[in-house]
Amino acid sequence: MTSIIRATTPEAFQQIAQMANIIWREHYTSIIGNAQVDYMLGKFQSVDAIAEQVESGYEYYTIDFNDEPVGYLSIKQDEDVLFLSKIYILKPFRGKKIGQKAMQFIESRARELECTQLQLTVNKNNTNSILAYERLGFEKVETMVIDIGSGFVMDDFRMEKNLS
Repeated sequence: MTSIIRATTPEAFQQIAQMANIIWREHYTSIIGNAQVDYMLGKFQSVDAIAEQVESGYEYYTIDFNDEPVGYLSIKQDEDVLFLSKIYILKPFRGKKIGQKAMQFIESRARELECTQLQLTVNKNNTNSILAYERLGFEKVETMVIDIGSGFVMDDFRMEKNLS
């Protein structure tokens, strides 16, 4: 059984940071390289970075499967848009419809917040994720190259899904 639990404590942020370290190293190293993975984990997925994001309005959630933490997600409302900042599942738990349940949760949360659209960004070379988002009704609307400091950029597509 999948459950999604709001993360509000330093302990929950630590759990998320530990999962991020595993997931990012196994998934993103081949896409963006070790140096950028290390940089992004520190800048965006450390306990302090997560706490700062929560302070600025992001909601973080752990995703549990049979009472075991197997992933996490992060969202932020901006007027009538819900931005999906992060959704990650540990590799051994992919293909068990956990991500699908998480996306249902995100859509439900968007409707609670009276949002009419979901948005996300995804690395242009993250082919499987792009295909999964397209199957869920997202469309590519923009290409983006964002300087994130220290000589690194995020080379992404922005994708949208209308909820009306």
